[in-house]
Amino acid sequence: MAAPTVTSSCTPVLVGVIDSVREIVQRGLAPEPTAHLAGQALRRVLGRPGLLAPEHCEGDPDRYRQHVLHAEPDGGFSVVALVWLPGQRTPVHDHVSWCVTGVHEGEETERRYLLEPSGRTSRLVAIEEVVNPVGAVAAFAPPGDIHRVWNGGTTKAISIHLYGADIARLGTSIRRTYAEPAEES
Repeated sequence: MAAPTVTSSCTPVLVGVIDSVREIVQRGLAPEPTAHLAGQALRRVLGRPGLLAPEHCEGDPDRYRQHVLHAEPDGGFSVVALVWLPGQRTPVHDHVSWCVTGVHEGEETERRYLLEPSGRTSRLVAIEEVVNPVGAVAAFAPPGDIHRVWNGGTTKAISIHLYGADIARLGTSIRRTYAEPAEES
């Protein structure tokens, strides 16, 4: 196995998370238990000072900003910080791999969807909306991982994302986007 590549500005706290996730991924478990265990490792450090370097807390006035913090050389997992200014949101989407999200600063709102058959096509139905405060963790794996996330607050929000894929290479964790349901337009 190649030596892990850690971004030079990863903090010691973040390196500890990376080491824990590496050990979990190397167990070779199915995606859902891998995501669950990785979420437990992440939960312990959320909201903790020193998790992120200052440059990984910078937002973008035009859209939420992605900072790739680490990608395993073998593509086994990635660690990403997303910085959300008030009102910034994702499209409705699903993912290329298992995923863990944890709120480090501020709060994020998440709306989860179910894709239901509707005649010859299908339609999205909102099934749950939650406001995630600092320390909240969600772990999931495809299929059935359709959601939208946004910063509905008045201050910056930062979340840490763990993905079972090489986001540095792929550029995004989004597999597919969906048209916004008509009742939400």
